[in-house]
Amino acid sequence: MAYASANDYVVLTHDLDFSAILAATHGEKPCVVQIRAEDVSPDVIGLQVIAAVRQMASELENSDLLNVDPNRTRMRLLPLNWSLD
Repeated sequence: MAYASANDYVVLTHDLDFSAILAATHGEKPCVVQIRAEDVSPDVIGLQVIAAVRQMASELENSDLLNVDPNRTRMRLLPLNWSLD
């Protein structure tokens, strides 16, 4: 996370820990694209991820959290304002 933040990279992940880290630290960087699907193979979710990233490209430059699942795509602005309780 620190390396991605320092170098303005986007983190593409299936791991929910990245959004938890952003929430716990009130982080504003890096931008995270989080895939929330059981099957994350490129054949199944790849085109949806590409479409979501293209559609939200300008928002991703502002360091946001993009959730992509088979049914919808959702953008959250950073820093995240929710607790982990």
